[in-house]
Amino acid sequence: MVKAMSSASFSRGAPLGLRGEPGSRRVIFDGRVVLYPTNRNLKDYLSWRQADCHVNNLYNTVFWTLVQKGGLTTAQAEDRLKGTLAADKNEILFSEFDINYNNESAIHRKGTTFIWEKREETVIKRMKVPGEEEKDVPVTSSRRRVQSYHCDIIGDQFWEEHPRVLEDDDS
Repeated sequence: MVKAMSSASFSRGAPLGLRGEPGSRRVIFDGRVVLYPTNRNLKDYLSWRQADCHVNNLYNTVFWTLVQKGGLTTAQAEDRLKGTLAADKNEILFSEFDINYNNESAIHRKGTTFIWEKREETVIKRMKVPGEEEKDVPVTSSRRRVQSYHCDIIGDQFWEEHPRVLEDDDS
């Protein structure tokens, strides 16, 4: 659902299609539902997806920088990047355009991870207690909210800070 909404929203907001021409193909995000046998398999899969996000964004950052700032055509930029490694792409960005890829925003380098988080919310309710006057009483409830993160999920820190992600949810 999130992927479909992202595709529709992104495409609708883009005045031009994928190739920059009116009426050309629109951008589409894919989505899948997968059941993994263990939490370790799930963590490995999510780590791989983040690494893949990084690889794709680095390529796209260099590609479009070569086109938009370097004056290359898309075909020339593609040829220039054939066979390059991450270090080569970083070097192109830095030496030719004074861009340090490590300073690019985390949302681009790391992607977005959505997780459910339980939050305690306290509200003040006006209540009438039998035999007493009406008074303000704090009422606390637990709610689940979707939270987005743009951080490294390959290392252990994210998983240590959010252990519930890999726990079974019995609630």
